[in-house]
Amino acid sequence: MSGSKPQKARVRRGADQGRSATRPMTAPLRPLEIYDTTLRDGAQAEDVSFSADDKVRVAQKLDELGVQFIEGGWPGANPKDIEFFRIIKTIPLQHATVVAFGATRRAGNPVHKDANIQALLAADTSTVTLFGKSWNLHVTEALNVSLSKNLELIEDSVAYLREKGRRLFYDAEHFFDGYKANPDYALETIRRAVKGGAERVILCDTNGGAMPWEIREICAVVKRECPVPLGIHAHNDTEMAVANSLVAVDAGVLQVQGTINGIGERCGNANLCSILPNLELKMKRGVLGDRRLSRLREVSNFVTEIANLMPNKHQPYVGDAAFAHKGGVHIHAVQKNPATYEHIVPSLVGNRQRMLVSDYSGRSGLLGKAELYGIKLSKDNPKLQELLDRLKDLENQGYAFEGAEGSLELLMRQAVGRYKPSFQLLGFRVIVEKRNAKEAPISEATLMVKVGDVIEHTAAVGHGPVDALDHALRKALEVFYPQLREVKLLDYKVRVLAANQGTASKVRVLVESGDQKEKWGTVGVSENVMEASWQALADSIEYKLLPKDR
Repeated sequence: MSGSKPQKARVRRGADQGRSATRPMTAPLRPLEIYDTTLRDGAQAEDVSFSADDKVRVAQKLDELGVQFIEGGWPGANPKDIEFFRIIKTIPLQHATVVAFGATRRAGNPVHKDANIQALLAADTSTVTLFGKSWNLHVTEALNVSLSKNLELIEDSVAYLREKGRRLFYDAEHFFDGYKANPDYALETIRRAVKGGAERVILCDTNGGAMPWEIREICAVVKRECPVPLGIHAHNDTEMAVANSLVAVDAGVLQVQGTINGIGERCGNANLCSILPNLELKMKRGVLGDRRLSRLREVSNFVTEIANLMPNKHQPYVGDAAFAHKGGVHIHAVQKNPATYEHIVPSLVGNRQRMLVSDYSGRSGLLGKAELYGIKLSKDNPKLQELLDRLKDLENQGYAFEGAEGSLELLMRQAVGRYKPSFQLLGFRVIVEKRNAKEAPISEATLMVKVGDVIEHTAAVGHGPVDALDHALRKALEVFYPQLREVKLLDYKVRVLAANQGTASKVRVLVESGDQKEKWGTVGVSENVMEASWQALADSIEYKLLPKDR
């Protein structure tokens, strides 16, 4: 295989650098191009559906991040993408060029009458990415044309759009499979695209089945044969998309394509949230500049929210757990020197270090967490051991505080005498009534709480029993604490802890709440799902009402 191996080096982390060894550079390298296809390939992921306005908002966020190209969609495929290209022309972008994506002309259409080609022109972008077939199997089986006809489709489609003043990138679809099946033909498809006027040729692992050593060898061959810069477009069907993209860069590829969070068809695309920091921090290939990499987690979360997906907390670099430490040995070491268990400074990608308190934690972890909450405890304070024992007892009962730091802070403040409940529950009742088989059940909660010397008695309905209880609690307390109107219930999870007991099993309820400034998690555990839900809901309210100067 071509390419040199990274040389080992001992490095000491500075305030704004990664912790990994880097290869020595013998000559300046051409700046890489980052091409984001979240709005096109990412939108083809299962459970993802962007509106035209959603796509505009994501495009603005990607522009702020500093990517060079944003693939906006396929204007010949659906009205939504046509609307996006109409709107985005009115939005000033600082860094990115918006690209329209489409296919070579149909075999039976003259290029000037092909509807998809004309839609690309109507999108009115300065740059167009055109894809064509590189694999002889697809030419004969999918397009049902001759190999020579396919070459004609590629060349005249590219040439026509170039004549119309468009800058052309050519996506060589299924290139790696095509090269392995018929290298001469796969290379000829590229030659025809370049002859037509393509400025970039992007090698696509469309089925996501290529291995890194194959990517390296094939990219090296194509680089010798192709007179224009190359790109890489990898899919993740073998969990190799990020590795394949980085290997392609190492082999001399200039443009890297991918999506935020790796969303995309089937198993997804190459994940830019891993590729970007790997390029900048590990390979020392600057791509965004001006420390914009520190916005990566923000962009990742933004796309997750717009796509209405659950965040992957274990995602490298940007996930909540990426720099979270739970084991006592780990926590103790990280407090002495973060480099012991962290490969970069978390803030470089907009993330933060987290110390998780659990039954794996020791005194060091608990002290660190207490300090984070503004609670001062010395190592020899007897309350520290009491708190640790209490924590381990609760986790033995089924409580989990990794995702419920709101409940954890309340527990710690209660243990040291720095917490006074804002209200007292006197009782609640929840009724679920189904009047006939065709109607949805009706849920109603009645609640009585005491605030100071005042007793408040309320009732509310909801979409389910927990929703009804949540509404009743807020209705009772908003009279005394109007700031609770800012709080939203963002997520609700129930987990059965002992399934062998059937419907009598103990359950754990995790609730995520938030306001305009922050999010927090709370937890409850009981054999009764309503009791567990009450604990989590009550903690959520109590956390919100904690003094802000704590």
